Amino acid sequence: MTSDTHGVAEALRTLHRIHQQLNDLKGRLARGPRLLQAHAAAVARLEAEADAVKNDHKTLRIAMDQKQLLLSSNEAAVKRRRLQLTQASDNREYQALRDQIAADEMANSVLADEILEGMEKLDELAAKVAAAEKALAKGRADAEKAKAEIAHGEPLIRGDIKRLQEEMKHVEEGVPSEFKDFYDRLVRNRGADALSLVDGRFCSGCNRQIPLNRINALMLGRPITCQACGRLLYLPEGYEP
Repeated sequence: MTSDTHGVAEALRTLHRIHQQLNDLKGRLARGPRLLQAHAAAVARLEAEADAVKNDHKTLRIAMDQKQLLLSSNEAAVKRRRLQLTQASDNREYQALRDQIAADEMANSVLADEILEGMEKLDELAAKVAAAEKALAKGRADAEKAKAEIAHGEPLIRGDIKRLQEEMKHVEEGVPSEFKDFYDRLVRNRGADALSLVDGRFCSGCNRQIPLNRINALMLGRPITCQACGRLLYLPEGYEP
């Protein structure tokens, strides 16, 4: 390769590297807001889950309190009927009271079982509430950590982008006009995907073989694009045919 050809290849190598780095940095910059949105959505979901399980716990606790009151009332009624039993005026009234007491005690037994089952469920829901609150606290902490990391990293990324853009502008000024036209058009349309290294006799962008006459033209300092993918080709350092 001539010194001019070598200079063009070096410039295109540098530009390709800069475009790839800029593409990566801009991607990292764009991921920041998306990451914050994802954390916000996760926190909102955890809040909804915590509220739901808390509501279930509260609803069941109220229901259990009401059943406890009902059981206490029913037990008091049984005591009254037992007292009435001792004061029954005849066998008919006595038997009616005994039947009512038996029915009430059966109902109270069922109610007591329901209360016991409900208290076990309350314990389970209390554990779920604790787990949901723990998960919510972690979600909020993770969101705050991500926010702090992004706030710290974003200025550094923007600084790197500015530095690379200045470097790119300086390198572009040294690209010959016959290459610059191809380069500018492809960069406008394809960005970081505008350039491709010649790897042996293959385009590293699409992995298609490059005809030898096009490689020869490239070594003679002509602007050559890949016939398959359209990228502007450049030779690696120390390339030998």
